[in-house]
Amino acid sequence: MTSCPISVTNHDHLTDDDIPAVRNLLDAVTDSDGVRPLSEHVWLHLTHGGDERAVHVLAHDEAGTLVGYAHLDTTDEVEGPSGELAVHPEHRRQGIGRQLVLRLLELSDGQLRLWAHGEHTAATRLADTLGFTRHRTLWQMRRSLHSALADPKPPPGIELRPFHVGIDEQAFLSMNARAFADLPDQGSWTLTDVQRRELEDWFDPDGFLLAWSTDEKMEEASETLAGFHWTKVHGASDHDDHSHAAIGEVYVLAVDPNWRGTGLGRCLTLAGLHHLRRLGLDQVMLYVDASNLGAIRLYEGLGFVRWDTDVMYRSGMN
Repeated sequence: MTSCPISVTNHDHLTDDDIPAVRNLLDAVTDSDGVRPLSEHVWLHLTHGGDERAVHVLAHDEAGTLVGYAHLDTTDEVEGPSGELAVHPEHRRQGIGRQLVLRLLELSDGQLRLWAHGEHTAATRLADTLGFTRHRTLWQMRRSLHSALADPKPPPGIELRPFHVGIDEQAFLSMNARAFADLPDQGSWTLTDVQRRELEDWFDPDGFLLAWSTDEKMEEASETLAGFHWTKVHGASDHDDHSHAAIGEVYVLAVDPNWRGTGLGRCLTLAGLHHLRRLGLDQVMLYVDASNLGAIRLYEGLGFVRWDTDVMYRSGMN
């Protein structure tokens, strides 16, 4: 394919014209690659023009057509900025991806973490060429919902109930922060982050299962949140259709540190899988950090197998 001059520009906020152009590009990439090129939280922010502490990099050809997009997240002051990018399938092998990464490096003073969703050869080659090293690996795991599935057995003192919109948000956020204290991307969620997801077509409170513990030693019995399993369905609406059958997801699963080792994690996982099976789905997927051996053992014990890999690279530049 013949290369052509590309204009690369930075923006603190996407305009009303930029948003549909970026979404169309991302849809084309998703259809071509079979995997969405951006993390979900970035995708949600794009709908609203982007996050305040983010930088958008747009690549246009001579005709003004958007052919590439990159997102720089500057919110993690400890680990440093993280970037993600996408190049339109019809404009690849022209050096656009390289230009986008170089701009991200410039914007982050050379200290950049770069996500590659799906372990593609081109992404690995580009990372190696620019001096990046592998920093973090996420596994995508899957299992059939037609195979045998044990019944969930809550530990004594635990009751499972669906999420109640407008009531359970703060309890969820508090436990989410405790459970993911070592993962800022997840543990730093705010009420706005939850409310944006509640507005998405895929949101279903019946598939957001909360495990409540009742402390009967108190003079007045009080409930505390001991864990949750938030499920999700991909491809079930016209807005999330990328030529594949609907598939369930173990979206977010967590157990309060005080309840770890009680079997609550297994119980919550099974309860969510039964919910997704009742919806008539064939398969379920999840993402797990490759270093989280305890979670991987749990999921493998429930029939999940490794399906794909996302890789985060770190810049070796000083």
